[in-house]
Amino acid sequence: MSNVTIGETPAWKDYEKIGFRVIFIYFLLQALPLDWKFYSYLFSGAAFPLHYEDIFNLANYTTRFGAGPATYTDWAILLAIAIAGAAIWTYADRQRSRINVAGSSLRTNEISNTNSPSRTNGITGSGSYDAAFYWLRVILRYRLALALLAYGFLKLFALQAPYPSLSSLNTPYGDFNRWKLFSLSLGIVPSYELFLGGVEIVLALLLLFRKTASIGAFIFLIFCGNIFVSNLAYDGGDQVYSLLLITYGLVILSFDFQRIVRLLILQQPTAAATFKPVFEGIKRNGRWILKTAFLLFFVVVYGVKTGVGAKHDPYQFPTTKGLPAISGLYNVATFILNGDTLAYSLTDSLRWRNVVFEEWNTISIRTNTPALIADNNQHLVRKDNAERLYEIEGTNGRHYYSYAADTAQHQLTLQNRHPQLAAETLSLHYSRPDSNRVILAGTTYSRDSIYVVLEKVDKKYLLEEVAKGRGRNRKLKL
Repeated sequence: MSNVTIGETPAWKDYEKIGFRVIFIYFLLQALPLDWKFYSYLFSGAAFPLHYEDIFNLANYTTRFGAGPATYTDWAILLAIAIAGAAIWTYADRQRSRINVAGSSLRTNEISNTNSPSRTNGITGSGSYDAAFYWLRVILRYRLALALLAYGFLKLFALQAPYPSLSSLNTPYGDFNRWKLFSLSLGIVPSYELFLGGVEIVLALLLLFRKTASIGAFIFLIFCGNIFVSNLAYDGGDQVYSLLLITYGLVILSFDFQRIVRLLILQQPTAAATFKPVFEGIKRNGRWILKTAFLLFFVVVYGVKTGVGAKHDPYQFPTTKGLPAISGLYNVATFILNGDTLAYSLTDSLRWRNVVFEEWNTISIRTNTPALIADNNQHLVRKDNAERLYEIEGTNGRHYYSYAADTAQHQLTLQNRHPQLAAETLSLHYSRPDSNRVILAGTTYSRDSIYVVLEKVDKKYLLEEVAKGRGRNRKLKL
């Protein structure tokens, strides 16, 4: 540990030391990557070369004891470990103090001749706790900055909440759950999402420097407090993680909290903090080398990778291209099932109502039978196209299928995108008499024969018309 300069800080009371020991161990367990699953992923072949998705997932990994995301149960287990560790620390500290008092009169004289108890640097002195708190705060500053950079660049390039797909634009409002509505609402205003990402990146940079860390933590608590409440209100799946980041911010701000209250609320004279590290020789150079490496990798490299990914590999939607010049909304003009022609109906559970071809290899079909809901409400970043389920999550308005196209035989093989319905497949022959019609013929998963004629709808979307400058104050025909 580097040398430290310690000013006239109050001595730590016994109960403060005990509480700090619990906090110190608990937050080290939370902030440092001590979970074996982290290293299992890091050193697996799947993580190299590192894509922006890998960097994000590693940067946001938290210690967990079960499968799936972190829960409050994980917090309770870590707290129990921290309490046990603090008890051992307290016992060892008292034993060492007794040995020092009994066997070192020189140590006693040094303490008695010091103006403030906090100036002692032994393991039992207050100075060692000031130093330990300083290093805990450094770890949490960088950990929180890392989380903000990870999310900030996703928002900066409008990746976290993408613009709604054609299928979502043709799904009734009431067929989405609250979480999906929130995400879609953010996705239609990419400039606001960009602003949020910029704020997170600026806050991360403030946290990386000791003199501005408390300012960054104060603003972050207001910013992330809103995110946490939004997760609660909209049933978001990141409430545990957002609350964890808030606890980091509280610890960081606690260093200057009393001074802020005295100065701004009580309006009393307030002395500046006098505790600061002194780095000498190789430690001084090493500090700047590590900080520079952190900035280069998590700001420059990750930022560039995320920007490239936004253009070529947006993680919320599959990247496999669909059939050329086919994307759009199609009405079902003719639907023949097992030789029987089914007329258009608002109640028939078998007949298709409309079909959407996305630009990627997804077909969504609207019927009168509600789709099985993919109820994941967490923010997941996946590289594998099969695991990118954002388009089907939080909605029961449409049935989603990925398709593989044999353009030589004009054959489509559809597979239900819901993980629990992956066995549901359709084999369809397709033809395109003209640019506005698609004919599908084949068999369904239940071995029924179908013949479908699709007619493309030249539909205009208000969101896009407004973006083109044709807003509500102008004549607009839909």
